Amino acid sequence: MSDQSRVSILQYQALVGEVKAVGLEPRGGLSPAPEEATALGCRWLLLLGAVGGSVWPRFSVSPEALDGQSHPMNRWSTRVISGLAERLGARAFFPFGGPPYQPFLRWAQTAEGLSPSPIGMLIHPKHGLWHAYRGALGFAAVPQDWKASPPGPSPCNGCAARPCLSTCPVGAFSGSGYDVALCRNHLASGAGRDCLEGGCLARRACPIGQDLAYDPEQAEFHMQAFLQSGLTE
Repeated sequence: MSDQSRVSILQYQALVGEVKAVGLEPRGGLSPAPEEATALGCRWLLLLGAVGGSVWPRFSVSPEALDGQSHPMNRWSTRVISGLAERLGARAFFPFGGPPYQPFLRWAQTAEGLSPSPIGMLIHPKHGLWHAYRGALGFAAVPQDWKASPPGPSPCNGCAARPCLSTCPVGAFSGSGYDVALCRNHLASGAGRDCLEGGCLARRACPIGQDLAYDPEQAEFHMQAFLQSGLTE
């Protein structure tokens, strides 16, 4: 059976099972506009990623996590998602490796109806700020049992306190943007140990999805990656 025919009969629920089997979470699908679909070479995208610490058990014991080389999460994502794409007759896309970069933030807002939080990260109505995108699969056909996710109101709309903006110890977040250099300098200093070892205090302050917050080992991994490379993993 050809890849094209294999994809055309693949059902969305079957895709969900394939994605979960490799330690990732399906993060919604979307049909790109015709011009973008032509450029990408596919008619439908399935975003892949993490919810809370869902990828950590699989990633933390992977060869990439243990070999001491740089960008382990990106390399793990590349291997796992590329393998999944090959098995399913799909194309693999990633939010890293550019420039140019694929528009994952725009895709995510379409796929799951997300919206930017006051600190810039996309917020999910249930997962809060504790979710991430590791890649996407592009298919030549739309699964017959897939239904688009309707957009919904941002959970930030009813949050008058906005603790995410007031909790950062150095005021790196404001209504006008994020001071990356100020944040990195704080993490590199002794005063930033709480953020470095436990995760961003502003992110932890959001009341949505707090049960999904990273455990200390995963939180420090991501913060160290940000500090050392300037890029979050």
